[in-house]
Amino acid sequence: MLNGDRVRMRAIEPSDAVHLLRWHTDPEVMRWLEDPYPPSLAALTRQLEERKPDSYESLTLMIDGLDGRTVGICALRGAEPETGDATLDIYLGEKDTWGQGFATDAMRVICRYGFQKMRLHRISLSVVAENAAARRVYEKVGFVEEGRRRESFRRDGKWHDQILMGLLANELR
Repeated sequence: MLNGDRVRMRAIEPSDAVHLLRWHTDPEVMRWLEDPYPPSLAALTRQLEERKPDSYESLTLMIDGLDGRTVGICALRGAEPETGDATLDIYLGEKDTWGQGFATDAMRVICRYGFQKMRLHRISLSVVAENAAARRVYEKVGFVEEGRRRESFRRDGKWHDQILMGLLANELR
């Protein structure tokens, strides 16, 4: 378990499928995320039961508030010891926690873990350009814009740019 000021992050369990199903079927939560075809609870549970254990290459953690309520999920994926690079994915599924510092705290916790324990040198992510709230969180933690993928995300029949952002180990705030 990884602890922050507002969150505790823990391994994902098959019982977390109920949270994921609710979040993945909420259009507001999925607004700026790649949304898969709607799964069933049974399929999600089976997927979590059969998933490979966390490793250096792929670490997925649930985000819980200090009260124990599960509020989101994050992952470091594609980590390579040769390059010291990994990609970060994160979202909060509980909308009443948005704007309250949970995402910022979780970002700091997972990045600190990546840099200190995994010995990463850089962490990368991408964010839809119009997702101003997420961009503010990433910038607050120290991520900087490194590039743009033009019209690479489609939502509601419209194409959106994605911003590529990166954080080096000595830049974490």
